[in-house]
Amino acid sequence: MSSLILASIVDLGDVMPGRRAERLAEQIKEEVSLIIAGEVEDPRVGFVTVTDAKLSPDLRNAKIYVSMVGTEDEIKGSLEALRHAGGFIRHQLGAVLRMKHTPELRFVYDDADLRAARIEQLLSQEVERVPEPEV
Repeated sequence: MSSLILASIVDLGDVMPGRRAERLAEQIKEEVSLIIAGEVEDPRVGFVTVTDAKLSPDLRNAKIYVSMVGTEDEIKGSLEALRHAGGFIRHQLGAVLRMKHTPELRFVYDDADLRAARIEQLLSQEVERVPEPEV
């Protein structure tokens, strides 16, 4: 019987950090977006949209997913500029978040929109290729 109670306590403990991590990731996403738009002055950054933020279970590392418009070289340049400005962004983020340790930021290109467009194109081609069924 006591093992059942212990299991319930352990399960309850596992649920709480996940919710906190989700809320914190959403706040980080919004704040990093504002910092990039308003305070990062590097012209290489260009038009960047923060699409998502994921936190490690220990809340020490954050993966920031960004989407941007441009050629492959412009995208690489923007990512390099974001990585270069990462310390500044982390410092500004630390001023807003109430955490003992501000997470390390890692910027990752999010190409989900390109993959979605490619899938849509393939589906359209397949629909055109398939003959209409006879009634």
